[in-house]
Amino acid sequence: MLETEKRNPRTTHMDKADTMTMLRLINDENYRSVQAVEAALGSIADAVDAVADAFTKGGRLIYVGAGTSGRIASADAAECPPTYGVDPGQVITIIAGGEPALTRASENAEDLSEAGVNDLLAVDVTSRDVVMGISASGGAAYVAAALAKAKEIGCVTISLSSNSPCKIADIADIAIFTDTGAEVITGSTRMKAGNAQKMVLNMITTCAMVKTGKVYENLMINLKPTNRKLKHRMVTIVADILSCDENEAEARLNESDWNIRAAVGRPDVD
Repeated sequence: MLETEKRNPRTTHMDKADTMTMLRLINDENYRSVQAVEAALGSIADAVDAVADAFTKGGRLIYVGAGTSGRIASADAAECPPTYGVDPGQVITIIAGGEPALTRASENAEDLSEAGVNDLLAVDVTSRDVVMGISASGGAAYVAAALAKAKEIGCVTISLSSNSPCKIADIADIAIFTDTGAEVITGSTRMKAGNAQKMVLNMITTCAMVKTGKVYENLMINLKPTNRKLKHRMVTIVADILSCDENEAEARLNESDWNIRAAVGRPDVD
């Protein structure tokens, strides 16, 4: 039996527990997600380096997922353009069941191998791209088929699962295994396995963006002024870098068409 499908002996009394006890049980189990990610840092580092290398060569990071995994990946991909000012096509997600599956469960779609291949080919994948298959069980047919096709094309392939051994790990060049174990609610991998997935994807895209010059120190220097909050953040970033007040920072941004790099006029902010 898959580890993520086993019953968790620590939570067998959930249905009799009071609210605070339930919350403590869930919170205690959440720590296991962090520990599982820590144990996988070596393979996550390999994934970061592969993605950063692809970005420098004009390639993309393409996530492939089903169900919760696909929705978590979609959130990570959607957040890259506003955070790092990159093109929306640099990190994309293919999810089993297509766009409707982002807001409504489409559980049968994960079993459709042919759809995984077709959806991958539909985004014009090339050997410059990195394709990352995400499946808590590690066996979603949609994900495995897409990953196998990507490898055939010559892409660097990455898997992320919470079971080992598993099908997608056998296919991938880089296999990330987060050993989150039995879930609080048996088989509900949106919980600990999902926590670990979110952390790993955050790590990969964040570190790849840092390595490709989208961050100065720990500041988002590629921000776009798309709303009031982000405009204020840009002002504070410029003020921080130049050690000036916010009025001067805003004036510099206005003069430079709201481009942080131009506003600070510093060659080391690149």
